[in-house]
Amino acid sequence: MKTNWRQSLHLYISIPVVAAVALVYGLKPDLLFEITNQTTDENNIYKAIMGLYWCFVAFWVIGLKQTSYWKAATISNMLFMFGLASGRLISFVIDGMPSAVLLLGTVGELTLAVYAYSQLKKAN
Repeated sequence: MKTNWRQSLHLYISIPVVAAVALVYGLKPDLLFEITNQTTDENNIYKAIMGLYWCFVAFWVIGLKQTSYWKAATISNMLFMFGLASGRLISFVIDGMPSAVLLLGTVGELTLAVYAYSQLKKAN
């Protein structure tokens, strides 16, 4: 299956955004968010999240370069974005409204999840 840039737009957008967010979470979480890591365990958790995000990014890059992995990369992207958005929506109900950055992120995550789903449907 050959893919074009429109069909893979969700991956092209997700790769740099998720890679950058991973760096912020792992190295400087207080840069964009009201987060204060006070223990080694907290720092360890954020660095683990950074590594997990980077692994997804790497898989999405593979999906762009090797078209036999495009479908799996798209499914993982859809689930990743939907999972983040779902967790945030639950937090809105339980914890209240977050900062504008996280609200915008939720909209972006939902948009990318829906777009990835639509591209999967077109490809099948």
